[in-house]
Amino acid sequence: MAETAKLSLDGKDYEFPIIEGTENEKAIDISKLRAQTGHITIDPGFKNTGSTTSDITYLDGEQGLLRYRGYSIEDLADKADFLGVAYLLIYGELPNEKQYDDFVGKITRHTMVNEDMRKIFDGFPVNAHPMGVMSSLVSAMSGFYPESYSKNDMEEIDLHIIRLMAKFPTIATWCYKKSQGHPINYPKNNLDYTSNFLQMMFALPVEDYKVDPIVSRALNKLLILHADHEQNCSTSTVRLVGSSQANLYSSISAGISALWGPLHGGANQAVIEMLEAIKEDGGGVEKYLAKAKDKDDPFRLMGFGHRVYKNFDPRARIIKKSADEVLAALGVDDPVLDIARGLEEAALNDEYFISRKLYPNVDFYSGIIYRALGIPVNMFTVMFAIGRLPGWIAQWLELRESGQAIGRPRQIYTGETAREFKEIGDR
Repeated sequence: MAETAKLSLDGKDYEFPIIEGTENEKAIDISKLRAQTGHITIDPGFKNTGSTTSDITYLDGEQGLLRYRGYSIEDLADKADFLGVAYLLIYGELPNEKQYDDFVGKITRHTMVNEDMRKIFDGFPVNAHPMGVMSSLVSAMSGFYPESYSKNDMEEIDLHIIRLMAKFPTIATWCYKKSQGHPINYPKNNLDYTSNFLQMMFALPVEDYKVDPIVSRALNKLLILHADHEQNCSTSTVRLVGSSQANLYSSISAGISALWGPLHGGANQAVIEMLEAIKEDGGGVEKYLAKAKDKDDPFRLMGFGHRVYKNFDPRARIIKKSADEVLAALGVDDPVLDIARGLEEAALNDEYFISRKLYPNVDFYSGIIYRALGIPVNMFTVMFAIGRLPGWIAQWLELRESGQAIGRPRQIYTGETAREFKEIGDR
């Protein structure tokens, strides 16, 4: 007999089915709760509510596990490249050689952006936040590809997926180049995905630019580590917008806006801002460790601990090595990064942080890498978005193929009860 949960309400008993995932996660299916009882549940922030079933990403915060389509994040970061992982997330399996070459080849052929998009881009002021620009331009892609408005067949959807994966990094580098007052760089299709991005970001027309393979490998790992993280704020936003049958570009644009929020995608920026504040105060690591331990002090260490992972963030274990390699390869002399290394070493050996499992997370190390590369803090969340793009696409596609109904949360009204309308002179 199938397992059920029993609810007693107003003298009546109700039973609701228990569903179980492939990793033994359990949920009470309350999809018929309101119809049967007249009641709804209240769960602010949806912290106890599963909005969907999904085959894409498994996350166990207690055990520190992260898997994409069943593959451990450790194996993927060590043995795969970002486009191979993107294919896995979007289409469900790791590509064979032919599938991989075809996928990469299509993306390579679509890296150019329609020049009319430049007219929209040029309308933004130089100090416009890159995330606002990215969200606007991705949304504008709907206008350049109006066939995306209709219900497409899979072949057409594949083309929209390819376009997004190919053009997203190109558009991102426009934002950086404009902020620097530099001319934009066009893609070079003889380079791989991450190397092409780096040359569009940092190459100057007055000198040759050579991609450092250590930097390219580190960026490849970072993008893989950020590629999906199940039903977070931006991913849930993509799915909710997509549930209205909004096209891919509109749904991804909404996800970018959700990621822009400082409580979501801005964590690695907060790390650098904290480190700069410590530097301005004299760089005393021990002082700030003591402040972090003082429960009456409002100071909090940014980039330590994680809301979901109650153990060490598995992504941080992977990227720490890359951070060390990048700093050594570039020979960066930066007092802010020296403070970061001091905080990391002290916290990893301090019983207070060890006992509370407040380990450096992926945002701590990604912020260090981005700073070492010379990427400004207002571009950090854009880097996050480039990595998260295949996850958003996969989640949108899964929702579309599931036939799930439009998302429509309920509420409990707490405002005024019925009132009589008064003419303006009587108010």
